[in-house]
Order: sequence, then structure tokens, then C-alpha cells
Amino acid sequence: MSEHRRKQPPGRGRRGAPQNGRRAGPPPPPPAETEPPVDATAELTPTRPAYGTRAEARRAAQRSAGTSRRRRGPETPRKKRFIDYPRHNHTGWRRWVPSWKQVLGSALGFCVLLMGAVALAYYLIPLPNANALATAQSNVYYWADGSRMVVSGGDNVNRQIVPLDEISVHMQDSVVAAENQSFWTDSGIDLRGIGRAMLNMAQGGDVQSGSTITQQYVKNYFLSQDQTLTRKARELLLSVKVGTQESKNDILEGYLNTACYNRGACGIQAAAQAYFGVDARDLDASQSAFLTSLLKGPSLYDPYDSETGEINEANVARAAERWESTLRQRNEIEIRGNRLSDEDLAAILEEGFPIDDILPPTRAMVKAGQIGYLTELADHYLISQGIATEDELNGGGYQIWTTFDETMVEQMQQAVQQVSRENLAPEARDEDRHVQFGGAAVVPGDGAIRAVYGGVDWTEHFRNNADNPNVQVGSTFKPFVLAAAFQYGVRDPEGPPDQPDSDRTIVSPDSVYRSENMLPINRYDGEPAVVENEETGEEEQWRQANFEGNDQGDITLREATVVSANSPFAQLGMDVGPERVSEAAQAAGLLPESLVEANDSVPTFALGVSTPGPIRMASAYSTFAASGEQHEPYSVVEVRDDQGNRIFTHEEESTQAFDQAFAPDVANTVTDLLVDVIENPDGSGHRAADIGFPVAGKTGTTDDNRSAWFVGYSSELSTAIGMWRAPDDEEDLSEEEIEEGYGVGSFMPMYGTADLERINGGSLPLSVWMEFMSAAATGDEEEFPEPPEDFGDEVCGGGADCPEDQPTQEPTPDPEPTTQEPTDEPTTQEPTPDPEPTTQEPTDEPTQPCNPFDPTCNTDSGGTADGGADTGGTADGGTADGGTDTGGTDDGGQSNGTNGDTGGIFGGG
Repeated sequence: MSEHRRKQPPGRGRRGAPQNGRRAGPPPPPPAETEPPVDATAELTPTRPAYGTRAEARRAAQRSAGTSRRRRGPETPRKKRFIDYPRHNHTGWRRWVPSWKQVLGSALGFCVLLMGAVALAYYLIPLPNANALATAQSNVYYWADGSRMVVSGGDNVNRQIVPLDEISVHMQDSVVAAENQSFWTDSGIDLRGIGRAMLNMAQGGDVQSGSTITQQYVKNYFLSQDQTLTRKARELLLSVKVGTQESKNDILEGYLNTACYNRGACGIQAAAQAYFGVDARDLDASQSAFLTSLLKGPSLYDPYDSETGEINEANVARAAERWESTLRQRNEIEIRGNRLSDEDLAAILEEGFPIDDILPPTRAMVKAGQIGYLTELADHYLISQGIATEDELNGGGYQIWTTFDETMVEQMQQAVQQVSRENLAPEARDEDRHVQFGGAAVVPGDGAIRAVYGGVDWTEHFRNNADNPNVQVGSTFKPFVLAAAFQYGVRDPEGPPDQPDSDRTIVSPDSVYRSENMLPINRYDGEPAVVENEETGEEEQWRQANFEGNDQGDITLREATVVSANSPFAQLGMDVGPERVSEAAQAAGLLPESLVEANDSVPTFALGVSTPGPIRMASAYSTFAASGEQHEPYSVVEVRDDQGNRIFTHEEESTQAFDQAFAPDVANTVTDLLVDVIENPDGSGHRAADIGFPVAGKTGTTDDNRSAWFVGYSSELSTAIGMWRAPDDEEDLSEEEIEEGYGVGSFMPMYGTADLERINGGSLPLSVWMEFMSAAATGDEEEFPEPPEDFGDEVCGGGADCPEDQPTQEPTPDPEPTTQEPTDEPTTQEPTPDPEPTTQEPTDEPTQPCNPFDPTCNTDSGGTADGGADTGGTADGGTADGGTDTGGTDDGGQSNGTNGDTGGIFGGG
């Protein structure tokens, strides 16, 4: 036997069977071995298994596995995951490939989540407020003939929102046909359209938005124009919401009113005016098709180049192609039961693209020249009448039809420019610097303001010289003194002192008054008219100076008006009463806030120390032209709001009651005297005698030659022209002018201006008046009504010598007055006896023959050049320059004063 055969253990037979014939049990466990104590310091060494042989080790391992299985129990199957990913029954890369079930489930789950998110967003997203730019509107101003003047107001946006029924059906259908044919049936978005646009772009076609009209409306009205995914997502959600909450009519109306069409025109109304000069409701099919083409790309389809204003042939070709395409689409589809018929299509195509009907681009919102002054006047009128507030006008949306005649406005501006070019040289003469004009023309018997000249340019000179420049009007105020004398009469010097109006005498134009230079002025009762001397503080009698110290002796009121003598009117004003003169001026149409205080302590009130302004002066003179009918000046005839509702229409209201205006005999008598101012060779306005139609008027010049006026009228038009010197900007002042105390708005003397010794109302102001009135004449001018014969009583006032059968006013003896000749500088006055009155018979021929149209010509018999100046007087050594402080300012009210604001022609603004 081999030595390698293992020896059977004792007590066992073959294969270890028990000797006694019974199955052998498990071998007894080996005796427990006592582990020796571990030496913590000893190195760990592997220990030999307790089994002596490999067979024993194998059997021991089998016994251990069996025991473990019995202890664990039977093996359970592996639990399946809800989402088997990575997939457990695959190995390698296949574990990461999802099954078709997983793919389908994921897609369905994403769709559900997406729809839930969209539904939640739709529920939570509110309709935002409209953005300010989309709702900003402008006001549209129209000329008297109905053509558009300018667009103004709002946030400098040319937009007028109009309701859908004010938009042509042609325009509505053209937009739907070209932009969104499913508009009337879709839900606000068109998924097929979006897909079609994406496919077209993917295939290299033209870029298409795929947006519906609703989406474009939402973008314009609620959102910005940002090209972001966030904005696009909001657009889609809001479009669906708007599509369910707003009617299609409202959406289409909003889109047409918010879309922009180039040329600064936003909204269909502004576009219709900008391109065709018509309202949106009047657009025809051809015009509508063109405007629709602009929505695709305004700058690409406008036939005119926006920079040069010339025709752009490439744009014309694009616009014509798009125009024809829109018309054919309207012919192919039916929109709300409407379809462009074959006959209509053929007729439009035969007529061709409407290039000749499209207007060149104009600056609709530019207020340069006189436009800014006109819109301001219209705004002030609306505010003063309570039609709209300033904030409402600033918000825009109004259509305002004015009284302004475009041609007359241009004619008045050209008249000023022509006279300025021919006479003024500000670069060569310092005296010609800072010269300003103001003018206005009003219709007699109506009050409509037809034209104004507010300044050289509204963008450079912001004060409206036609409204209330705060400039004294001088002798042009004298007709109101005449009206008061003819209407109310002079007071009785013998009447009860406490009842001065108890007995009055209506005076005749042939009444006689003294006209001496430095004439002592008395109250109506003969007592001296005293004013306070600024230097001494003492009260002294007022002495009235005449222009250049001239005397005409005892003259009639007619003659005094013709030569514009001051002293007779100063005394007449005191005899009538300054309060009554003020009433007459207000009855004619002047505002009380433009008049200085009127009482017996203001002897110069009658000489025009008040500051009504050109519009009010033209309006007041129109009262005489209309035989005493006073009509308030107005500049607006109709106003509509942004819905097209008429909210105002001017209703003519004339006043002919004696306490508001004048009896026809009174007004016609005043006109008769003003006709003499022009027709009489000695008249201060005689240069206008050859104008070619009947006119009447009056010159005016103020103290120290600080302003000059001519106001006159025909039967059709009343016009006032004023001229003065006042710097607009401090930078325009020279060092010398600053040293002399002048500032912005200060009134400067006009000695040497236009190379003349002085400026009178009969010089440059009359020249401008004549140029304008000649250009504006219509050929309908008529003769003035004949005045009554033997009007009033011939009164001799102020101590004038009269026949015994005429009423007289006995003056009190003159005190020991001091006198002073008019001068430009204050001087000390020495007492002198009252000069002996001199007399001079009026003559029908000028004393100095010359060309009547020469502004340097002195045509006054007795010495008032071109109407003379309203040079004031002195209070026995009081104010210099013939000025008076009784009106509240030096030199008759304007010495170095500022060009203040006392309210506009409508009582404010």
C-alpha cells in the first residue's frame, strides 16, 4: 500500500461508516482549546487552521455553509423597482438604454407637467397695466380751414386713439387679410402659423414672425419690444388670456392704435394724416393696402427717404409689391362677409400704386416759427373756459380746431420780416439790437383770432408777444377816452361833490380843449390834479407835456386825435373820470388786470400807461369796427376727445348793452375820428391813406421811446402791431448795457433804432401793419357806417376859449407851478409862470411836404411826428422824461422794468 494512502480512523469502516452498522452522526466537536494569553507587544502572526488535513477543512466548510443556510431560511426573489433604470437585467452599456415604455412614459409625463405649469401660469399671470408709451397720445391742432396744423402734447408721441367705428372697414380688412387671416376665429395664438413660420425660416425663406394680431397687440400694448424668451413666453400666455377676455373688436382697435407706421406716426389716425392728410375713417381700399404694408417694416416700405425726404425707388418697389399682394388677398378670402370684388380689384390695380397721393414727410410735431405761439393760445383758451385742464391737455388725445388762418399767419410773419430786413441792422447798429415785434389780427363782429406774431421763433423766444408782453400801449389808448366821453360824458364841475355822476354832458368831437405843452391838469371840479413828487415827497400839480414840446393851442377833440396831442386827452380823461375811461376800455374788451389803477390821482391814465397786449388791443378796436358790438376774442371753434366725442363748440355771444359796450352812434363816431387820423394829411397815420380800402387807426408811442404801436381796422379785420426793445437772453447784453442796469426783459429806448431819430407808431409799426393788411385784404372791405350828425354838445374844457353859447368848464386859478421840458434825464426844475396859451388854426395841408410812405417823414402840423409820442409830463419837478409814477412805474411805466406777465388775453396763462 502506498504510504500516501490515508489510514482509516479507528472505529470506522469504508467511507467512514460506523462499525456498528448505524449511520454515523456528526463527529463530536473538537475539544475546546484554551487560548493562551495574548501578548500585546508581540507581533501578529498568522495562525494555522485548527484542522489537520485538507479534507477536514473541506468538511468543516460544508458544515458551516449548511448551518448558514438553515439559519437564513429559503432565498426570496429580488424586489422590482418602480423605474428600472439603470435596467437591472442588462449589463454593460445596455443598462443605460431606456426601454420604449420608459421613453413614452417620460414624454407623457413631461407633457402633463408642462400643461400643468402652463395652466398654473395662465391662472396666476394677471393682465398688466398698459405701458405708458402705448397709451400716450398727442393733441392735434387744425387750421381754420380744417387742415392739420401740428401735433403736440402728450409724451412727444404722435398718436390719436380712435374707436374702431372711426377706422375705415377697408383698413380693418386689409390688416386681417395680410397679417392674420384666422384672426376672427383663433384663440389668440396660431400654432400652425408659428410652425409654418419656423419651417419657412428653416428652409431659407423670408423671416416671418408667426405672431397673430392678438400677439402683436399684446406686445405693443402690455409688453416691451425686447427680443427675449421670457418676453415671448409672457406674450403667448397673455395672448391666450386676452383672446378669452377681450372682444375681437377691442383687440383689432387696440392693435391699429398702437402700431407704428414710420414718420413718427403711431396709430392709424396719425398714419392716415401723415401719409394722406385724411382721417382714418376716410381711408379707401388702395390707401389702406399701402398703410398695411408699412406694418411689415415701416422704414422699408415708406416711399420717401426719412433723412433726405426724396423718393426711394427700392422702397417704392417693395411697397407696390406688398400693396398688390394685400389687395389680392382681400379678393381671395372673405372676411366677416366682406370681400374685395373682382371689379374693384381690377379698377384699383389699373389706377396703380398711389405714389402720387402719398404726402412727403413733414415734421408733424415741430412748433418752430409761429406754431408754438398758436398752440399755446389755443391751450390757454381751453383752460380759461374750463374745457380742459393743463394736465388733461398734457395727457393728449384731443382734436382742436382753431380760428387761425394759415395764410394770414404767414403774411403777418412775412410783413415783420420784410420791414426788419429793410430797416434794421443789428450787426451794424447797437440801437437795432433786441428789437421785438408783436402783432394780432381779429375779425370784427366775431372775435375770431386769425393771425398772431408772437416773436421771431417759438423755439428761440418763448414769451408770446401777441398775448401779453406787458408793454405800454401809449396813445392807442386814446380812443377809449373818446368812447367814454361820447358814452358817459364829462362831469359837471358845479355838481354836488358827493354825486359827481349826477349831471354829465355828452361831448361832441368838436369840443375844444387846450393843448399847450406842460399844461397844468385839473380835476373835473377845477381843483389841481396833484401827484406825489418822488424826490421831495410833496404833492404837486401834474403838468402834461406834448411830444417835442409842441403846442397846438385850443383845438377840437378831432384835431387832437389827428395829431395825437397829449394834454387835451389828459384833461378830457380827468373831466370824464379815469374810472369811466377804465369802464369804457373794459367794455371794448380789455381785461381789468391789464389796466393800471384808475382814479382822479392818475391823470396819465388816459395816455396809455396800461399794458393790454396786441390781441386785446386788436379785439377792442374791433368793437368800434362792429359799431359797438363787443365780441370776446377766441382761438378755438371745436374740440373732440379721444373717442371722437364733441366736447366743445364755440357759440358766438355778442354784448351790446351800454354797460358792456357802446351804442352804435358812439362807436361810429370814434371810427370817424380814427378815419381822420389816416385820411387827414396832418394825421399821424396818413401814410396808410393809399392802402386801397377804407381803414381807421391810431398811432401810439410811449415815454422815453420805449414802445411804439399802430392799431387799426377795416370792416373785415382789426390788427394791432407793437414794437419795442427788450433783450431775451442775458448773454445778448453788452457790458455797457449791463452797467446801465438793463437785464432780461428790460425795455430800452429806441432812439436811433432803424437809423431814425426815434421810433413812432407811424414809422415801423405802421409799415408792418400796412404790409400785412394789404396782403390779407379780401376785396370785401366796405365803407364804415356814417356817424350821426351833430353828435353831443360842444364843450370847452380845461379853460379853453369858447363861444358864449357853448358849455364851458371854469378852471381854478393855476398855483405857482414849476415846469420842465421833457428830457431823458432827471433835472431840477425852477418855478416859472404858467405859459400863455397859444392858438393855431388846423390846416388841411401838411406843413412839411414829403413822401407819405417815408417813415422818417414828419407830417404833423404843429409838430407830432408820425403820431407823436405819448410823452408824459411832470409833477412840478417830479418824474423825469415826462414820466409818471402814478401808473406804478417810471417813465410812464417802463423805465428799465422787466417784461413781466400780468395774465394772458383769456384772463390767465
